[in-house]
Amino acid sequence: MFSDVLPFLAPLALIVASVLGFRGAAVRPGAVLRVIEGTTLVALAFAVLSAFSLMTEGSATSGLIGFWGIGISARLDAVSMVMLLLVSFIGWVVVRYAGTYMDGEPRQGPFTGWLCATLAAVMMLVIAGNILQLVLAWIATSLFLHKLLLHYPNRVAAQRAAHKKWITARVGDGALLVAAVLLFVQYGTGDIAEILAAARMGEGQAGAGLIAAALAFAAILKSAQFPMHGWLTEVMETPTPVSALLHAGVVNAGGFLLIRFADVMLLAPGVLAVLVMIGGFSALFGGLVMLTQSAVKTSLAWSTVAQMGFMILQCGLALFPLALLHIVAHSLYKAHAFLASGTAVDSVAAIRRPGPLAIPNGLAVGRAFLIALVIYGVMAFIFGVTGKSPQAIALGAILIFGVAYLLAQGLADAAPRILTQRTAVFSIAATVGYFALQTGAEWMMFGTLPATPFPGPLEWALIVLALFSFGLVAVAQAMFPLWAYHPAAAGMRVHLSNGLYANAVFDRLLRGSMVLKPRVLFTALHEALPREIYSLNVQVRDEMKRLLPDWLMRRALKAIRPKVTESKMFNGLGISIAMILFGMIGLPLILLSLVV
Repeated sequence: MFSDVLPFLAPLALIVASVLGFRGAAVRPGAVLRVIEGTTLVALAFAVLSAFSLMTEGSATSGLIGFWGIGISARLDAVSMVMLLLVSFIGWVVVRYAGTYMDGEPRQGPFTGWLCATLAAVMMLVIAGNILQLVLAWIATSLFLHKLLLHYPNRVAAQRAAHKKWITARVGDGALLVAAVLLFVQYGTGDIAEILAAARMGEGQAGAGLIAAALAFAAILKSAQFPMHGWLTEVMETPTPVSALLHAGVVNAGGFLLIRFADVMLLAPGVLAVLVMIGGFSALFGGLVMLTQSAVKTSLAWSTVAQMGFMILQCGLALFPLALLHIVAHSLYKAHAFLASGTAVDSVAAIRRPGPLAIPNGLAVGRAFLIALVIYGVMAFIFGVTGKSPQAIALGAILIFGVAYLLAQGLADAAPRILTQRTAVFSIAATVGYFALQTGAEWMMFGTLPATPFPGPLEWALIVLALFSFGLVAVAQAMFPLWAYHPAAAGMRVHLSNGLYANAVFDRLLRGSMVLKPRVLFTALHEALPREIYSLNVQVRDEMKRLLPDWLMRRALKAIRPKVTESKMFNGLGISIAMILFGMIGLPLILLSLVV
């Protein structure tokens, strides 16, 4: 009986903390804040006790509070346990940080109340054992987060971002609701464990495509994937604790949804292929745009778009244990990054004399990729590749591209010896860590999440395309200093810094929808779209004409390195552009022709 109630105690503690926050003083509720912090620590303790219960008694679903197979219940397994521990730990850290960060704010008490309410909703989501509870917790998380995004209601930027998040979230809620209804109709129950068991046996093939598509659509919207990513990159007017909670917790709900219904998703390979394409493009797109941002929090937001894209890519490749590992690693990293963003700015500002710039040439980049492949091969031999799926091996190769970029900095001619040594040590440590964590995640999730199926022709084509795309970007990024100040590169930077203007289209459509009558909304949007695209094209052409001034180019070239001539910049730029065009147009056509 106690084991049935135990998983609910952690969110119940956060609900109590939320009530205390609302009932306490609005300004500096000192004593109440200490009690709330203690309550969040109690929630973490209950999560740890739930983990011990899972290890001793095994996976189980609590009794249902409801009727006709629909209601409230808690599912305790490896997936829900990892997520519950993660959310409770990050929640405790964020609430503790917010107590100091929000000190003296006029509405500190209600802010803390909404913060704890959001955490409670996320906990109810990750332990949901029934589709009704999952849908209700999903919606509640979004509604409570909306209150936090509007903590400063008079800020125009906050209003715009919250409005975009509201629209995106309601569409996602509708998609999840459709998926829940279809699941209940298809399997005749709302119990998630029974649905997953039936799907693993191959039942429900007829309606699996539509169900998986609805789940994928809800996850894409929740995880801020291209082209519905704009709201995540604009919620900078909210306090930093909210940013940490959003990027380290709430935005992961999309990935959790796909992982939770992994058995159902495997019944629709076409939907998984779409996830690979959308996630892969969002990862590359977000990573490139992130490099052009000057504001720390905005750069971190674009990093989240890229990281969530990579996580969606992993789900599309049916690497669900690794996707869960990615969620844990990204959440811990991104929570620390946001909470320490102010310290990072101070640290950079304190650097008076930066060291020599290490700019790798083409030979150094080639050596770096060769060494990275050798490291990958050695680690694969040590840990063993027997039983590893081709998807997992390909994912490790993508990681090696990042290791190669790191090594390239240390192999540059101007790189000091200490930099070369550190990049070598960090590269080996990253590779060892990846293989060790991958093995641990697969062992922990064995039996809970389905095994990765062997890829078919379409999956092989997507794997090759992903390897080529990420490798291409890694090479272009490593050679970026050679052509960074070429006029064409300056224009490219302008477009990337604006997110290729995808968010601008959404902004203009939203501004138009706010003044249109409901009965003619879609007709008016359809008529307005060509005009908006034409206007954006005009802006793009104007931006391309704005090249760097001659004096700025000369100063930049002098600051980088005297040996970097314009011809070398042009060669590096030409090679990168040619490879990008071939990867975007030529390779997909070749792969599709082979598949067909």
